[in-house]
Amino acid sequence: MRCPFCGAADSKVVDSRDSETGEAVRRRRECLNCTKRFTTYERVDAPVLYIVKKDGRREEFNRQKLLGGLLVASKKRDIAPARLELMVDDIENDLRHQNQLEVPSRVVGEMAMERLRELDEIAYIRFASVYRSFKDAQDMRATLEDVLQHPPSRVGGRARRRPRDDGSSLPLDLGT
Repeated sequence: MRCPFCGAADSKVVDSRDSETGEAVRRRRECLNCTKRFTTYERVDAPVLYIVKKDGRREEFNRQKLLGGLLVASKKRDIAPARLELMVDDIENDLRHQNQLEVPSRVVGEMAMERLRELDEIAYIRFASVYRSFKDAQDMRATLEDVLQHPPSRVGGRARRRPRDDGSSLPLDLGT
């Protein structure tokens, strides 16, 4: 394993353990040349999983592309990147357990939105606005109203704020 800092080929493993999902082995290594430490992951070389786009094109499943979309949707939200990494792991594992080599992009998008909705409603709306290609404010309003009418039981580990006891609405009232 080459050191990402100095490029030397010699390193030693100082710690090895299963990843949180159990789908990989996480290894902490130390470069024998520059003594810096770095992390590597060892995964089973699974068959290539292809995503079938709306226009019929096929492209290899790209974890980084999915993670990038989730990171953009959750920008400036209180969501740890490690939590999003676990979400991508979970989605990839679910896709691979379907035992199909090709999966429609719609399935991947729906899986991501389902998990984001449980995690953070704002990130869900942001992701949905790109994924569903809202044509106008009315499309977005319909999604917002659906979120407000059918909230997940818990959002980001905490309950969503309820309307005030005096009957007044929250500042972001859609007039419904």
